Amino acid sequence: MLDLLLTRLHANKAELLTVLDRPEIPLHTNGSENDIRCQVIRRKICGGTRSEAGALSRGLPRPQQTCQKLRVSFWDYLGAHLVIIDDASQIQCLPNIVSCT
Repeated sequence: MLDLLLTRLHANKAELLTVLDRPEIPLHTNGSENDIRCQVIRRKICGGTRSEAGALSRGLPRPQQTCQKLRVSFWDYLGAHLVIIDDASQIQCLPNIVSCT
């Protein structure tokens, strides 16, 4: 059994050592699981969606979650893009912030 395990590890060696070439890759998926946890709880409470459009819209990440992950105040972001705050030039669009990180 140990020989089978070692053979399998050796066959996947390049994939397993990817983390050494790209240290930004997390060793676990906890971040991804945490991102969808609130959506799963909401789906269970509501009993699902009634249409395909509802299912598609519910699968999208919410701007609040993205702001939280990027450590940007959601209310500052919203106010800047609705031109409620005078310093609107200081807060970028979320896709620009995500692509920079």
